[in-house]
Amino acid sequence: MPDALIDEFLCAMPLPALLVDQSERIIGANPEALTLLGQQIVGRHFATILRQPPVTDAIETILRDKRPREAQHLANDGAQDTTFRVTFRYVNGIGAVKGGAVLVSFLDVSHLGQAEQMRRDFVANVSHELRTPLTALMGFIETLRGAARDDADARDRFLSIMDGEANRMNRLVGDLISLNRVESEERVRPSEDVNLTQQIESTLRSMRPLADEAGVTLHMTAPDDPVIVTGDPDQLQQVCTNLIENAIKYGGAGGRVDVVLSISDREPALRAPGARIQVIDQGAGIDPIHLPRLTERFYRADSHRSRELGGTGLGLAIVKHIINRHRGRLRVESNLGQGSVFTVILPRKTEQN
Repeated sequence: MPDALIDEFLCAMPLPALLVDQSERIIGANPEALTLLGQQIVGRHFATILRQPPVTDAIETILRDKRPREAQHLANDGAQDTTFRVTFRYVNGIGAVKGGAVLVSFLDVSHLGQAEQMRRDFVANVSHELRTPLTALMGFIETLRGAARDDADARDRFLSIMDGEANRMNRLVGDLISLNRVESEERVRPSEDVNLTQQIESTLRSMRPLADEAGVTLHMTAPDDPVIVTGDPDQLQQVCTNLIENAIKYGGAGGRVDVVLSISDREPALRAPGARIQVIDQGAGIDPIHLPRLTERFYRADSHRSRELGGTGLGLAIVKHIINRHRGRLRVESNLGQGSVFTVILPRKTEQN
């Protein structure tokens, strides 16, 4: 095969690819391989470029027995580690004295490792979140069967704590089910007309006992006319509930939570008519260092306080997935001592659409 044809063949491949012939030198590489391994690799001995033993051993072996092989190649793009699955195939009749060559191609499989790490982290977090209340329940049960068996005051106190821990586990399981459901539906566009004004008013009515108990006043501001979006009413209710409940629990120290509903004819974030729900509290605020990670599963800006207040660490992750399903945006603004503003931006339905 002429050198020009080898180059054309390699350039047609969508993955990084190169050829190593019986002289053990790289005789061709496509632009993707040059970007990955360096611009001056053609003509050099493969072992000086591909220095990882699993890769070099595979090439040496296949040059002898011509059998297909696979190996793993680790790289770093300057920002993060990257893992490639390397495939080796022998091609007859090309290279030095037409003795054949090894076609080496690289497939980036880093995302598979990342997905596996996310799965392990998720299982570890769920196990930890369940183990803590379970350990407490088992300890109290053992105490009630023994030393506190006949102590009415201790029994009532322990049962109250056990009830709280059981409810915490129940909330966690409920949030896990909700998260699984919204993730599975994220690619399916909702189709119902939803009156956001009514949704927020309904949520505020249901949240008022919690606000009264916390000494927090709820205020709503909205346009006179109903604000209509295309959505899933139950999921949008869940978004409103999670954000307003968080504002009461974590930002209620200021004594006031404002919910502001507004509209725009062209929302910059969507490039279309939009509706904004802003939940504003006057509480202690959140250190900006935490803001990029707030919607991660089980991430807490204040772990101790979150657990004290019954948080599962999944509420904002659920909110994020619901908003993604509705093709919307979630914005969080906060500074320590200055309260927080959670903004939901949704495409708004108009007479034209």
